[in-house]
Amino acid sequence: MDSTELRMQQQPLKALYKDDPTAALVTLRADGVVGGEGITCSVQTGRAMVEAGLHPATGGDGLSLCSGDMLLQALVACSGVTLQAVATALEITIAGGSITAEGDLDFRGTLGVDKEAPVGFRRIRLNFDLDTTATEEQLASLLKLTERYCVVYQTLATPPELSVSIS
Repeated sequence: MDSTELRMQQQPLKALYKDDPTAALVTLRADGVVGGEGITCSVQTGRAMVEAGLHPATGGDGLSLCSGDMLLQALVACSGVTLQAVATALEITIAGGSITAEGDLDFRGTLGVDKEAPVGFRRIRLNFDLDTTATEEQLASLLKLTERYCVVYQTLATPPELSVSIS
């Protein structure tokens, strides 16, 4: 896809959202099922059912997916798609590359060993290693716009209002 094709695909949506802002409001949903064997949660990804479970650092056997890994994978997926869309719009050629997300956890918090230890990631590092002839200026724009428009990145950077309920 080139920048013209991308603009043609997105222009009707942009016009619709400008004319009717409520049309841009979409609720995404994820569903899981608990109660199977072990301490797991079956999650429908849209393509396949996956089993999430405890990380080995919290007593898991390593056979199930770790939700922390899944969070980093979502960041990689979203930032990778966003980066390619931005590069296409800016007409920056990317011949290939890789994306890495690393996150630092202190499992003392998760296991309740130390009440002062945080539960969750302390730091997350996202790195793009790109095969491109883009200039430093183009890469700076690419990175800035990727950060700005990546849904998962922005959700982590500016956490949304959360609520939880049980029934």
